[in-house]
Amino acid sequence: MNVDADMRITLAAVGKAKDGVTKDLYDHYSARLRWRITLKEVEERRPLKPDQLKDHEGELLLAALPRDAKVIALDERGKDLDSRSFAQLLGRWQDEGVRDLAFIIGGAEGLSKAARQAADVLLCLGRMTWPHMLVRGMLAEQLFRAESILAGHPYHRD
Repeated sequence: MNVDADMRITLAAVGKAKDGVTKDLYDHYSARLRWRITLKEVEERRPLKPDQLKDHEGELLLAALPRDAKVIALDERGKDLDSRSFAQLLGRWQDEGVRDLAFIIGGAEGLSKAARQAADVLLCLGRMTWPHMLVRGMLAEQLFRAESILAGHPYHRD
């Protein structure tokens, strides 16, 4: 299977990345992708109660997504796919002509109900809790790994 370089990926995430190792990790793997990836950071600065904050962040995340994109929400209650299954999902969508993929990463309070419901797939990166800024880099690496799997490149080893 070939990697369609025309597929576009949007990563909508709560919070602004600061310079440092987590940003460097994201930058390293996103630069290696053939798929075009755009990071859209959203942030609510008003001091809101946790449920209000989560709901408002959800609205900001959803507003950052391209129209008609397949949406994958990163959520602790999501499917726990291995790398090959993740690549197969993306490859299937690519073969079906999907041009826009969007991933959403919530803030410290998690994702709103509306953001989870808008997703085509809920995905977790394991059952442990990860820092939200680190998740960006982990996701970028898994996207690069998925590309490698789909292209038959030896980066991924079973």
